[in-house]
Amino acid sequence: MDLPHRGAERINSFALVTYIPDPLASFLNDLREELECTGPAPRAHVTLLPPRPIQRPTCEAVKQLGESVATVDPFELTLGGPELFTATNVVYISIASGLDRLESVHAMLNEETLGYDEPFPYHPHVTLAQGLPASATHQALEVARIRWAQYPHARSFWAGSVVFVQNTLDNHWLDLAEIHLGAEKRKPAPVLAARGGQRNCP
Repeated sequence: MDLPHRGAERINSFALVTYIPDPLASFLNDLREELECTGPAPRAHVTLLPPRPIQRPTCEAVKQLGESVATVDPFELTLGGPELFTATNVVYISIASGLDRLESVHAMLNEETLGYDEPFPYHPHVTLAQGLPASATHQALEVARIRWAQYPHARSFWAGSVVFVQNTLDNHWLDLAEIHLGAEKRKPAPVLAARGGQRNCP
């Protein structure tokens, strides 16, 4: 997410993600660009709250996140292998361990200001390709499996913070605030305006 972009109109669509660190992130970004062939890929991430509208001021959502996530200790995630959501033709990498922690945080946060009746059951993953023609998905899946088998580094990482993001009319996601897990005495820190965030929380 947070691709360089200026002047895009923001829409009422928000999500919560944890970004994947390098070198794993760079590999996943390159792989997604190879599979989708549509230009720069969104920054590799795992979604904790899928896209949703909110009916209250953004600052209230950030406050809820800050109060809730600060009580959650950082946790380790390990990626599994490439798979396919057949209903939506999305190629993704599964979560091999840490799934229970993601589900717990999702259930805790999906209420009050951030609550939303999601169209699909929560299934955390890392997206590798979407929007492909149905005829191309299986080939993309096979390429992803080959590339993933060749990846030489660790497939685990620590989720130490989450980022609240907002979408735009042309589908560019902007970082609004980063909140550190386990930081009960910290306040959620709005991302600098230069990165596309907005300082609308006191």
